[in-house]
Amino acid sequence: MFIAIAEQFLPTLHDKRNKPEKSMSELKIEPGSLPAEKRFSITVTEKGPFLVYGRPPFCEQFIMPDPDNESWYFQEGKHFSTESEPTALCRCGASKRKPYCDGAHVHADWDPQLTAPDRRLLDDAEQIEGGTLRMSDNPAYCVFARFCHPYGDAWTLTEESSDPEARRLAIREASMCPSGRLTAWDKKTGKPYEFRFEPSLGLIEDIAIGSSGGLWIRGGIPLRREDGTTYEIRNRVVVCRCGQSANKPYCDGTHAAIKWRDDLQGDPVGETLPEEVY
Repeated sequence: MFIAIAEQFLPTLHDKRNKPEKSMSELKIEPGSLPAEKRFSITVTEKGPFLVYGRPPFCEQFIMPDPDNESWYFQEGKHFSTESEPTALCRCGASKRKPYCDGAHVHADWDPQLTAPDRRLLDDAEQIEGGTLRMSDNPAYCVFARFCHPYGDAWTLTEESSDPEARRLAIREASMCPSGRLTAWDKKTGKPYEFRFEPSLGLIEDIAIGSSGGLWIRGGIPLRREDGTTYEIRNRVVVCRCGQSANKPYCDGTHAAIKWRDDLQGDPVGETLPEEVY
């Protein structure tokens, strides 16, 4: 069924995907991010699903707590196929075959309009200065994952980053932010700290608050509109799949407020997010 749904969009997208692509110098690429191989991309259809190309790995990513029940790491859950080319993923939140699209967007109570501004994330980011670190913060991209609070909040830790332990925790907390709202930068070199993700997709599951989060796009997979416009390429991106974000295609944390659930019923039994950032 979801294969047939994806095929409905192919006639209108075929010509657009075959237009000459922009050179790397013309694309917006966030500092510290590397574009994925050319075969990977995601198209956000104007009134329907995400169309995934390149067959990236795809699984649940559970937010796992520390002993104080604070968000501390991600752990893989159930895996899903992206063998269909393209694979259509639900973005209205109403599909009965999540994470795949089943055509429910046609009648669902949602606004598919893509309202996010065509700007770089850092253009509107606040800058927090510390002893050895600087942290960029764009609150519009908060997805309420709460990795920024476990051991002193990331803002205070950045300000106190002359202390080695505060510096270590600030880097970790900023780098764990799945949407890239927060990024830690070394003040001496000017370089950002990032996990080196392979191109992959994750379905964020938040056990602590009883909600399912957005679609986590990792490793520089380009996100495009139907007209071929490419959003800024970033190492960490979270897009909305509950259908209610006011900053589409990006997630804005609304899923947490409405306690949206995908009911996929997976368990956190797989690999955990690596600790080291680069």
